[in-house]
Amino acid sequence: MLGKVSFEEAYEIPRLADQSRDQAALYIAPKDLDRYMRQIKSITGERLEVSDANGIGYTIVSLTVPGIQGITDKTEAEKHATEVNNYIANEIKDHRDRLGAFAALSMHDPKQAAAELRRCVKDFGFHGALLNDFQHAGPDGETYLFYDQPAYDDFWKVVVELDVPIYIHPAAPQGNYYKQQYAQRKYLVGPPLSFANGVSLHLLGLITNGVFDRFPSLKVIVGHLGEHIPFDFWRTNHWLEDVEKPLAAKAGDVICKKTIYDYFNHNIYLTTSGHFSTPTLKYVASYLGPSRLLFSVDYPYETIENGCGWWDGDAKNIKEALGGEQAYLDVGRENAKKLFKLGKFHDSDA
Repeated sequence: MLGKVSFEEAYEIPRLADQSRDQAALYIAPKDLDRYMRQIKSITGERLEVSDANGIGYTIVSLTVPGIQGITDKTEAEKHATEVNNYIANEIKDHRDRLGAFAALSMHDPKQAAAELRRCVKDFGFHGALLNDFQHAGPDGETYLFYDQPAYDDFWKVVVELDVPIYIHPAAPQGNYYKQQYAQRKYLVGPPLSFANGVSLHLLGLITNGVFDRFPSLKVIVGHLGEHIPFDFWRTNHWLEDVEKPLAAKAGDVICKKTIYDYFNHNIYLTTSGHFSTPTLKYVASYLGPSRLLFSVDYPYETIENGCGWWDGDAKNIKEALGGEQAYLDVGRENAKKLFKLGKFHDSDA
C-alpha cells in the first residue's frame, strides 16, 4: 500500500544522540544497535529513503524517550523543549510533503506546556504533541506528575481549543521505581511489560479521573494496539460499572461518567506501532471497528521493513480482519488524514 501515514517515529537531536546509546541498549538487540544509532539521527536522509521504498508517504516524527519527561528541572526542561521543537521544525521545513512533527513539551507547568504547544501548532504546523508518559520532577526525580489531575485542565483546555491529539508514549522506569519493581527483573523493562504497565495506568487515570468528561472532544493516541488495555475491556468495564462506581458514590467521590467503551470509541485512538500481529488487530477491531485504529511502525526501535512488510505482506488477512478494502485504506492512511487534518502529501491519493 502506498501513501501510508506513520507517526510513532522517533528522533534525537545530533548533539545528544550518542548519549542515548545507553537508553537505546535497553530496547535494541546488540547486533542492531549501530543501525539504531544511525537511524535515530536521520530525519531527511535514510529515514525518507527507507520510507519511500516501503510505501510510507507521510511521517510524523517525535523526540525519543525519555525526552523532556526525563528532565527533572523545570527551567532546563522548558529550555530543552524549545530547542528541540525549533530544531525539528527547521529540519522538516523543506519536506512538508513527507514529514511533520509532534511537539516535545515540558509538563512541569501546565500553562507553559499549553503555550509551547500553541506556538508549535500555530508557528510550525505541528500535529499535536507526544509525551513520554508522566513528567519526572523534584530534586531527586522521584516526583511523578500525571496529567490526569485537575491542575492539568489548563493544558487540556488548550489542546481541545487547538483541536490536536496528544500521544501518550511509554518511557522506561527510573530511580526508586526501577529499583523496587524492575532491578531484579530487568528484562521486562520496555515492550515486554513496563511500557504497557506505565501507559495503561496513565490512560486509565485520564478516564477514571474525568478528564474526558471535562473535555469531551479531547483526542488521545496510544500505541502498541492499546498497551494491553483492550484485552481487559470486559473485566475493566465490569469492575468500573458494577463495583468501583458504587463504591465511589458511597464515598462521595467523582469517577468517570461513561463506560470505558465510550471513551475508546470517542476519544482514544490506537496504533499498530510495534505490534505487527493480524490476529491481535482483528481482536481489537472487533471491539472498536477500524475507525479508531491507525497504522504506525515505531521506528527506529522497530524497522520500517518489518512494520510495512507485515501491513503489505499480509494485506489479504488484514483486510479480512478489519472488514474489507476500505477499512484497510482507512487504518493505513485515511483515518490519519482526518485526525491530523493532512492535506496533499507524497502518494496521499495512491
